[in-house]
Amino acid sequence: MSDPTGAPVTELISSVETIDVRFPTSRHRDGSDAMNPFPDYSAAYVLLRTTAGAEGHGLVFTVGRGTEIQVAAVQSLAAMVIGQSVDELVADPGALARRLVGDSQIRWLGPEKGVVHMAAGGLVNAVWDLAARRAGQPLWKLLADLTPEQLVAQVNFRYLRDALTEQEAVALLRAAADGRAERERILRAEGYPAYTTTPGWLGYDDEKLARLCREAVDAGYRLIKLKVGGNLADDIRRMGIARQAVGPHVRIAVDANQVWGVPEAIEWMRELAVFDPYWIEEPTSPDDVLGHAAVRAALAPVKVATGEHVHNAVMFKQLLQADAVDVVQIDACRVAGVNENLAILLLAAKFGVPVCPHAGGVGLCELVQHLAMFDFVALSGSTDERAIEYVDHLHEHFVDPVRISDGRYLAPTAPGMSAQLVPAALADYRYPDGPEWAAPTMAGAPA
Repeated sequence: MSDPTGAPVTELISSVETIDVRFPTSRHRDGSDAMNPFPDYSAAYVLLRTTAGAEGHGLVFTVGRGTEIQVAAVQSLAAMVIGQSVDELVADPGALARRLVGDSQIRWLGPEKGVVHMAAGGLVNAVWDLAARRAGQPLWKLLADLTPEQLVAQVNFRYLRDALTEQEAVALLRAAADGRAERERILRAEGYPAYTTTPGWLGYDDEKLARLCREAVDAGYRLIKLKVGGNLADDIRRMGIARQAVGPHVRIAVDANQVWGVPEAIEWMRELAVFDPYWIEEPTSPDDVLGHAAVRAALAPVKVATGEHVHNAVMFKQLLQADAVDVVQIDACRVAGVNENLAILLLAAKFGVPVCPHAGGVGLCELVQHLAMFDFVALSGSTDERAIEYVDHLHEHFVDPVRISDGRYLAPTAPGMSAQLVPAALADYRYPDGPEWAAPTMAGAPA
């Protein structure tokens, strides 16, 4: 690109648009759990545009009311992206991540947690989507092709060096170099293991639970997940139905969504132990490192999994240092984007703990698959005891939706991070003026 005199013109970020998009999933209790009985799966959708007409897409997942707060947080950071050189952004998204996370006045509202941290992640992910589109590669492939030194340069080690240094991170990536081409071949041919939460929402009746459990097994899943924590007698009945439906050899994980205190978590799970639960997810407050360690010690061999609400890499570091977690669950939208998730993947590799990403929602499956596939190809080198969560909701609204076959995610091939929503979804489900919300029958979630 050049001006009329022939001089090169620098491509810049020309605009950042943030759209409040909400889907009325509460009408059928899709996504319902002990903490979120009537969620409307939603997103603050981020669209970067450049002066050359290119785009980058990202989003921050939410569950209904409050999405407007997340939109405002993204907009408050957008000025730090508009006018920036695209060449510089895509060459080093880590520099942008540091600026967004480190802005002193916005950082005060966290620091490095909550709405403002997630807003930074939405913008950072949109830049990575733009970078992958420019490179003509899906994000997992773009990341896997970076050198160890390039990858490590994307991570902020300020608060991590007591557990993981830059040198150790480079060594982990170098150690995984052997066999990388073969793992990429396997990924493209066979995909990545998935587990499903589709049967397990707390608002489903018993017949629907049993039917969806059987359908999950028939579809190739060997791990399903049920929500628990509403009522113990109901949980005992539902676990019995699920175990009968799937048989003794299919794993059943359970997820309390933070509803318990530590003693209650231990007591409740001891009642469910007869059904051989594989893990208990979010048994208590996501910030309670020592509480997770106590639950883990009391309930072994039942595993403890957490991460979807763990708000930064420092918390993951402490969970790992305290032997408080058996399964790390990264989330594509909870922390500050791809860069911080790279840090968490490196920490998990250092401590030898498998990563089973959290997904579902709006676009979480689409985004996080890239991180898990990068991890397999270029870092952990394994899918043993690993699977990406899958929920069969809302994928039809994406330009490049996830593809599932025989209980496995198929590797994305289109350039980008798979975050782009189709125009009709943006128009129809835009809140509050989209036609799907303006109609009298779409008044929103129950109070």
